[in-house]
Amino acid sequence: MPWKETDAMEQKEKFIGEMLKNKKPFKHLCQEFGISEKTGHKWKKRFLEEGKAGLLEESRAPISTPNSLPEKVVIDLLSLKYAHESWGPKKILALYEKAHKGQPLPSLSSVKRIFDRAKLTKKRKVRKVVCDPSRLRNRILPEDNNDVWAIDFKGWWKSDGEICEPFTVRDLHSRFLLEIRLMESKSSKAVRKVMTELFKKYGLPKVIRSDNGTQFSSPNGVLSLTNLSAWWITLGIMPDRTEKGKPGQNGSLERMHSDIAREIQGKVSGGRRTTQAVLDAWREEYNNVRPNEAIGMKTPSEVYQCSLRKYSGDMDDLEYPPGFQLRHVYKNGTISFGGVRVSIGFSLRGLTLGLKPLEDGKYHVFLADFLLGTLDADLYCFIPWESVK
Repeated sequence: MPWKETDAMEQKEKFIGEMLKNKKPFKHLCQEFGISEKTGHKWKKRFLEEGKAGLLEESRAPISTPNSLPEKVVIDLLSLKYAHESWGPKKILALYEKAHKGQPLPSLSSVKRIFDRAKLTKKRKVRKVVCDPSRLRNRILPEDNNDVWAIDFKGWWKSDGEICEPFTVRDLHSRFLLEIRLMESKSSKAVRKVMTELFKKYGLPKVIRSDNGTQFSSPNGVLSLTNLSAWWITLGIMPDRTEKGKPGQNGSLERMHSDIAREIQGKVSGGRRTTQAVLDAWREEYNNVRPNEAIGMKTPSEVYQCSLRKYSGDMDDLEYPPGFQLRHVYKNGTISFGGVRVSIGFSLRGLTLGLKPLEDGKYHVFLADFLLGTLDADLYCFIPWESVK
């Protein structure tokens, strides 16, 4: 295959890419590309010294590079980079260290310089984080495994005409990816089914952080609770929402979604079934191979452990302390109080609330140990917590 002037640079890059994969003898690779071994070694030497710039016809590559890394080290690093194109220098260096235990390691700056010269690095914009002190927007920081799980739907794409929209769940402390599943439905019922499976397998988290999607937040619900987020509360899990229009407040999950977009989205044919298989393999690599800077360049599986809070099934009813009055929420979102139906919230239908008497004739209304608001016994009116704080 002769070098053509119109696509010479492209051919050289393909040659270097195949060389770095190290799957064929160098002599055979040169024959395949229609060049001599001397020419092949020339392009190899230029690339290792100056990256893609060294492949230009009028290369300015230095005659000697006394401070450069050994050729084998450079090739190994570039091979890892080509195998994991979206990974940065720190992750690649951590992977290199695991494969070369006991051997001298290149510095991070040297690895960055090699990737910069090879034009294999991309700059990432830093987003400013804005906190919201609202009760269900606490931005709780995890201190241990299962303190906070982050969940979200990544944007959809198509594979062979079939819509692929992953639902992702990740532990924020360990960065362990608990689930990445293509969903046929985005309903609360469908999400609840997946979450039930995860609770059975990994136990219960303390907090679940989400955006304000209709599955997680209802503008018409008390404190914007949905039937799904109310269910979490009955299990002892606190919902923690990001501020509307601020996806950066769940930034680590968004960055992971960006990795999925770069590495998988639109690149897999075969429809949903094949795409799910690729996502499953990607999850295995993410948890067990891919170093993460946020956890000291360990892999998530090296850090994560299942929750000690086991899931024992949903509560048929909720128990409250002595002195509380229990009220069942009817299908229309009301409770019976003093012979009068008082509207509480449609998202709480089927659940049992606890009313704690106060000295002024009012009642605090609880869902499990979560304060929803105050019921005025004189006016037969429920006032959500956000309105009385």
